[in-house]
Amino acid sequence: MAQSVGIKDVARAAGVSVGTVSNVINRPDTVASETRARVLSAIDRLGYVRSESARQLRAGRSRIMGLLVLDMGNPFFVDVARGAERAARDAGLGVMVCNSAQDAGEEAEYLSLFAEQRVRGVLLTPADATGRNIDAFRRHRIPFVLVDRVADGAAECSVSVDDVAGGALAVRHLVDAGHRSIAYVSGPPGLTQVRDRRTGALQALAEAGLGPEHLRELPTDRLDVAAGRDAGARLLGPADRPTAVFCANDLLALGVLQAMYAAGVNVPDDIALVGYDDIEFAAAAAVPLTSVRQPAVTMGALAADLLLEETSTGAVAERHRHRRVVLQPELVVRRSSLPGR
Repeated sequence: MAQSVGIKDVARAAGVSVGTVSNVINRPDTVASETRARVLSAIDRLGYVRSESARQLRAGRSRIMGLLVLDMGNPFFVDVARGAERAARDAGLGVMVCNSAQDAGEEAEYLSLFAEQRVRGVLLTPADATGRNIDAFRRHRIPFVLVDRVADGAAECSVSVDDVAGGALAVRHLVDAGHRSIAYVSGPPGLTQVRDRRTGALQALAEAGLGPEHLRELPTDRLDVAAGRDAGARLLGPADRPTAVFCANDLLALGVLQAMYAAGVNVPDDIALVGYDDIEFAAAAAVPLTSVRQPAVTMGALAADLLLEETSTGAVAERHRHRRVVLQPELVVRRSSLPGR
């Protein structure tokens, strides 16, 4: 295997010092034009590429931002990543995207990797409900911003959506349509988003004078289509089947829809269905899915902007104050919750 060309090789070929080569690369205006041309010719001839990682380590400033989300198989997080990448690229940074797979152990491993790589900062959607991974990561003094989660304290920034309001939007819509027996397919109960959406659903029921017994919760281990199919099959069993289903995300709702279709249950005439996130597949489903829309791209971009501000230098960094940005959701009504149309 051929050895890579180093800065010493360039200096030797150009007949100059290593410092002169460094100046040509980093401060070309300080080098005489004839010398600069000789060095650039040697760089081109030898195919020298400077080690960006080494330069960053010397400067103590990485040009990489970490992004760790629950599930890159979920289009919602793909959109979050798209927004973050756009903001980072505008600032001359790259994004290292990692997937915890909703597993606290994998989350801990990736956070350790980010620390080893000395990334500029991290955008994080936590999988560990205990908060231990975040507490351990704080020791590295690497700034981070929580995404799709409200920060508990004042030690970091966060960008989230008001999930209580989102849950209320979904169930209020179903109650207004006349439903009094509603199932909530919730996903892992340890996730804050899942709990907040349930809180909003109960608030909407209370507004209508209905008690919590009108909401039947079906927790699942995952927030994916397969978990939705399993939940849908469980809903089909009891004689007192609910007339409507609210799912904690669209992937669960699409799984429920598949289960209903396989069993010959009509959505929405036999059972109404509402999801959450409004991913692209929601509108393209066999029965277009009513969903609570989250501004995912905006969320990612805002989180990246906050991290860039915190990790900048000079007056910008001095003005930075940790903030909790809470965006508002929007209900997008489609065929899955509108019987008789």
